[in-house]
Amino acid sequence: MVSTTSTFVPPAPTQTLSVPGTPPLELRVWGKKPHGGAVPLVLHFHGGAFVSGDLDSGACLAELLASSGAVVASLAYPLAPAHRFPDAVEAGYAALEWLHKQRTRLAGTGAPLFVAGEEAGGNLAAAVAFMVRDRAHPPLAGQILVAPMLDPCNATASLRQTMGTATGCKWMAGWQQYLRGPMDAEHPYAVPARAQRLTGLPPALILTGGDDPMRDEALAYAERLREAGIAVHSGVLPSSTGWPDSLTESPTEACPCAGEVREHVRAFFQAATPPPATPPPS
Repeated sequence: MVSTTSTFVPPAPTQTLSVPGTPPLELRVWGKKPHGGAVPLVLHFHGGAFVSGDLDSGACLAELLASSGAVVASLAYPLAPAHRFPDAVEAGYAALEWLHKQRTRLAGTGAPLFVAGEEAGGNLAAAVAFMVRDRAHPPLAGQILVAPMLDPCNATASLRQTMGTATGCKWMAGWQQYLRGPMDAEHPYAVPARAQRLTGLPPALILTGGDDPMRDEALAYAERLREAGIAVHSGVLPSSTGWPDSLTESPTEACPCAGEVREHVRAFFQAATPPPATPPPS
């Protein structure tokens, strides 16, 4: 049976993962395998508009996920512009395959596998979910997208409210350095919001803030997933979140809405990983 209550444990030392065909990948593992049963095992992608960020800047959400009852492996994926699409997505999929093979050792027998990320990391988590569907492996219990960057069109009202500032320009520049050209913007692994086929994706938890520039694209994606028959839990947190920047600038307990995020994540873990069926009486 999967448990989602655990005491937070500091991260283990960073591990280096060698995967044929990719640069060496660094993973930092948060949380601890339970003495009995299993807990969710989450592959986490940090934010940084595809061009910046690291395991330290991603610590806030990684800690929140771990303190919600999961073992979390945070990935230092290859960054643009040195590594444009699809390098980061392929690295994420390779890391997920590795976690699937190591799931019993890391999180217990039968540990369900999730992907999660904030800002650009939310894009990569959604993209890896598409890749898992198309390649039919490994089994994925759910995707957790927090203030995700899903569409480079920059036409939503929530994003326009921040345009004309350094913050607003940052995401436009990130997309320009991540995508190789206009054709990439039509690929679902690069721009999940423009995907034509959403059926077969895993359940999703999509969180955004009232003042989040990504709010409108996140909510639109949640609605499209629902229309495709995907189980979606979504929430708009209070307007003073400061997301997505505060997710990389604040210690976990100082992060706006940390308590609400944990509540949403725990409920999602429980819904996405029901208890095993009771065997019929003999």
